[in-house]
Amino acid sequence: MPVTQTLEADVLRRQDPELAEILLGELDRQSTTLQLIAAENFTSPAVLAALGSPLANKYAEGYPGARHHGGCEIVDVAERVAIDRARSLFGADHANVQSHSGSSAVLAAYAALLRPGDTVLAMGLAFGGHLTHGSPANFSGRWFDFVGYGVEADTGLIDYEQVRALARTHRPKAVVCGSISYPRHIDYAAFREIADEVGAYLIADAAHPIGLVAGGAAPNPVPYADVVCATTHKVLRGPRGGMILCGAELAERVDRAVFPFTQGGAQMHTIAAKAVAFGEAATPAFRAYAHQVVAHARTLAAALEAEGLAITTGGTDTHLLTADPAPLGVEGRTARGRLAAAGMVLDTCALPHGDARGLRLGTAALTTQGMGDAEMERIAVLFAGVLRDDIDGRQAREEVRELTGRFPPYPG
Repeated sequence: MPVTQTLEADVLRRQDPELAEILLGELDRQSTTLQLIAAENFTSPAVLAALGSPLANKYAEGYPGARHHGGCEIVDVAERVAIDRARSLFGADHANVQSHSGSSAVLAAYAALLRPGDTVLAMGLAFGGHLTHGSPANFSGRWFDFVGYGVEADTGLIDYEQVRALARTHRPKAVVCGSISYPRHIDYAAFREIADEVGAYLIADAAHPIGLVAGGAAPNPVPYADVVCATTHKVLRGPRGGMILCGAELAERVDRAVFPFTQGGAQMHTIAAKAVAFGEAATPAFRAYAHQVVAHARTLAAALEAEGLAITTGGTDTHLLTADPAPLGVEGRTARGRLAAAGMVLDTCALPHGDARGLRLGTAALTTQGMGDAEMERIAVLFAGVLRDDIDGRQAREEVRELTGRFPPYPG
């Protein structure tokens, strides 16, 4: 653990030993198990330092130069730095960095462009759509009329002709492209063409690939979408939070949709941490990292397929992959439990054209730890061995501890 974190842990241990043990317990969990959840990563010590900074004390409703509280001179500078770095990193005219999460960024995008009752075309939840893409349990499904598109049954790839046909039939006010479990690059130009044909806004929910975009390892949706919503964690390695990118013509509408419509005061410590992450993502080292994440995902997918799992779409272009463990005689939820007991932490996900649950894995955190192709192949063997009962959970857990001991998330 970095020195500053050690000192902070000592302070917390004296002040509140109960919470200190909880926090240190979580650090131990993260450091001794394999983090295969595609939506998670390890931030840098610099990002953690910004999150624990005095900016956490500052109330800053509004935007730089137009706050509702005094004493915002310094935090105004921090937010401007975050905005400028985001604009430069993604080639956007405008960036709003105040969204507290990816979901709140999507909410603000809908608020900026839509009215309750409007029709929206998005990926169906059964095919990898997010809760904000029309779930009846979410604001999106309650406030808007969602129509879902899917993927081809034989390939698992987005059926762009179906998207076009649905757009022509339903004439949506907005088309949303993005997924929580689609492992291939999205054709933003095709979505732009479809949206233009029916006079719809195009909203790209790039929460998962945005870090790859920053590193030049995935297509950039900014030139095609009216609004791009994203998270700042995942592959981007920043703090948990969201952001919105758009053209100059929508900047005021987006800003007003974030504040005052959907959020109150900005979290300035988080915004500062986003600025740190944007700065790190602009380096050659991050560019190399992003490409390594994809290469490792492809290696892991191929190795798991060789072990007998069915890999949807036949592989991946991104940091994530989805797999069906049924060929090994186990369904998704049971598989997740067995793997968790062995120290491999991941998610289940919907599988296209069926009721069974699959497994969703990501390689961002493993790559941050410095693991390479050899480790991906070893993990695949452990993974399949646990599911086939060829390797007992205790043996697998020891091998995971050995592996994480050689690649700690925070060395030293």
